Amino acid sequence: MAAVAPPLSTWLVTACLPAECGSDEHRHHQQKCCVGRSNTMFGPRRELGARRRGAARSGIAMAVALQSERRTVEKKPDVKQRRVVVTGMGVVTPLGHDPDVFYNNLLNGVSGISEIETFDCSKFPTRIAGEIKSFSTDGWVAPKLARRMDKFMLYLITAGKKALEHGGLTEELRNEMDKTRCGVLIGSAMGGMKVFNDAIEALRVSYKKMNPFCVPFATTNMGSAILAMDLGWMGPNYSISTACATSNFCILNAANHIRRGEADVMLCGGSDAPLIPIGLGGFVACRALSQRNSDPTKASRPWDVDRDGFVMGEGAGVLVLEELEHAKQRGAKIYAEFLGGSFTCDAYHMTEPHPEGRGITLCIEKALADSGVAREEINYVNAHATSTQSGDLREYEAIVRCLGQNTQLRVNSTKSMTGHLIGAAGGIEAVVAVQAIRTGWVHPNMNLENPEKIVDVGVLVGSQKERCQVKVALSNSFGFGGHNSSILFAPLK
Repeated sequence: MAAVAPPLSTWLVTACLPAECGSDEHRHHQQKCCVGRSNTMFGPRRELGARRRGAARSGIAMAVALQSERRTVEKKPDVKQRRVVVTGMGVVTPLGHDPDVFYNNLLNGVSGISEIETFDCSKFPTRIAGEIKSFSTDGWVAPKLARRMDKFMLYLITAGKKALEHGGLTEELRNEMDKTRCGVLIGSAMGGMKVFNDAIEALRVSYKKMNPFCVPFATTNMGSAILAMDLGWMGPNYSISTACATSNFCILNAANHIRRGEADVMLCGGSDAPLIPIGLGGFVACRALSQRNSDPTKASRPWDVDRDGFVMGEGAGVLVLEELEHAKQRGAKIYAEFLGGSFTCDAYHMTEPHPEGRGITLCIEKALADSGVAREEINYVNAHATSTQSGDLREYEAIVRCLGQNTQLRVNSTKSMTGHLIGAAGGIEAVVAVQAIRTGWVHPNMNLENPEKIVDVGVLVGSQKERCQVKVALSNSFGFGGHNSSILFAPLK
């Protein structure tokens, strides 16, 4: 009965007690109400006397057991005393599947954007993307599942397990942990697009041709669910889907589960695999994509006057978040501390940011308040900056409005080299923020050859990596629907 919720417990106690413990007047009222009603919505009604005898045997015992059980519930630890740290990172990206390889490529200005090879896109106006050319699930996903799953799930599970390995959470160590206090919160914006698309094609022939896993493997929550099943983790487990802000929403909610004392360890981040004809075609129809097909590595150019839209990407980014004392007790290597964050909504337009950047400004301000950080402490921002006309400028203006007092502020966009990984973007960019803290280097802004006039190039990182002893790092992610999210990391003190 450990899983019985308080409201249900109250109902059961109430249902059990009156039959034996109520007053004579109440029992008389019950008898009157039962006259002529031999059936209920739950089936045939038992004779009143028999119901009383059953209550004598089980009703009081049930009530006592439930009341006793409620008394033994442990009080949650004080939220203010529970600090959250990053102890592991896992990535699957166009620039590598190891967090160090990935970050070194970024520092060296390597682009992961190229011509799409997965399918024939010769008739599309956009034929480039941050496509993963080489990927294997060997040793990470069971072969039978690997053949059936959508790529977003394969990326998610692989990145999740790599994060555990990176964090030193071996199977032996995991078996010693309280699995009821370990959770998975890895989201996806698009979910299993190919699995669902394949099911539609099969349905054109007959429903009998459809993959029986097409519905569960298309839903955005199933990646986290399958990973939790594999690990046996019984703590918080669900998925958040807020378009391109998905990962940050997942990371902040995962951290809050730890802060509130509901979990000690959380795998969190995002995964997406939208590079299929319907995914590419959908964004083309939105007129959101760059068409610089002749020069793929130059196509994603945040804040540059000649930008003509974003470049799609695919992959996954996952963090291991852990309660500080829990991490210390197992001797974990701590890469950074998670300070806090915030969400807001523009409440303005489906795809365009508010023209005054109100939602973004509010989000950054609320993130500062949640984390207890002074604005002048933030000296590095990993911007959402996707290489779109209005999005880049509204975010830049909001950053300067909120943080411009810091003369040491450095801002860059990872998407200039990876493209936009949609729901996974915030996941890999959280890894970037942590790696900047760990290494003391921030990666360049590529393709910023002709900056917008309102942009101060003294704030933006140049075309080469730069030294930066990060005090506090801010990572932004925004999504269709006006979803805004900001999260903050810092070196552990």
